[in-house]
Amino acid sequence: MTRSVCVVGAGAAGVAATYALRDARAEVTVLEKSRGVCGRAATRRRDGRRYDHGASHLPVADERVAAFVDEFGADGLIDIEAPVWTVDETGAVNETDSDPTRRVAWESGMTQLAKRALAATEAAVERETRVMAMDRDERGWRLTDDDGGSHGPFDVLLLTPPAPQTASLLAATGWASERAIRLREAVGSVEYDGAHSVILGYDRPLDREWFGLRAATEDGSLQWIGRESVKAGHIPDSGEILVVQMGDAWARAHEGEFESESEAIADEVAALVADRLNEPWLADPAWTDDQRWRYARPASPPPAAALDAGEDDGLYFAGDWVAGEGRVDAAIRSGIEVAERIRP
Repeated sequence: MTRSVCVVGAGAAGVAATYALRDARAEVTVLEKSRGVCGRAATRRRDGRRYDHGASHLPVADERVAAFVDEFGADGLIDIEAPVWTVDETGAVNETDSDPTRRVAWESGMTQLAKRALAATEAAVERETRVMAMDRDERGWRLTDDDGGSHGPFDVLLLTPPAPQTASLLAATGWASERAIRLREAVGSVEYDGAHSVILGYDRPLDREWFGLRAATEDGSLQWIGRESVKAGHIPDSGEILVVQMGDAWARAHEGEFESESEAIADEVAALVADRLNEPWLADPAWTDDQRWRYARPASPPPAAALDAGEDDGLYFAGDWVAGEGRVDAAIRSGIEVAERIRP
């Protein structure tokens, strides 16, 4: 029997689940609030340049993630061979790759992860569709979007937005079940650290051996400095783009300034980077960009097995928050694992 499945969210977890269901007896509909896909694995373009301003790459340390990536072939795939080193608040660099796993990206940007996965399915993808409420009756799950549109009924509902947004949907449900309350409490217990990406563009190259510098501790202001020039196809001419990810404490301290003081914030970050790398010219980028990520890193997963309570009613969950790791590979694993439980 073919089952109808609705996946809310076209981030890494949602597209991985959709892809894993491609040869199952399932008709899949994906509802995505944005115009784009792949969530924080996001790519922007500027003057012929590309840069991944969210997830900088995909770590491939799991067999399921490796199979997922390799299904799409080598065309446009980048195996990043340059290392990731660590740096402390004094600028001291440890030239040892603490996690020397395979790292990949795409010449056209990290969004290719979702675009290629969805293209390999027959799923119906409805973009710019923000789900506001959900309900369940004897025919299945029904959803309402912010334009008043109705979707369903579906036999199975998979929720993949960040935990606070998923908890809001559970709070807006007319689902008459005590399990709804338990699930909302479990999902609502997940806390997040935020982040802020600042992109610094330069008209001259930065000669370094590393692909990225990762902060030695989680409380550091500069959590990540990544060189987009390492990725083929991202910077066609001579130059450099640094994607700098600031930590949660820094982002909170600057909350409220992001809209009105973005240029001043970029100047501050560029000065920090120049000091950290001991390269004074980095304090004066040719151009800048930025993005606030409110739900960047889940601090902890929900209580063990708490999310299983909805499965008898066809309600499932996936995302990096389910795994308790703010990594795109964790989101992919979560999507694949939940698809295995959904498969009829």
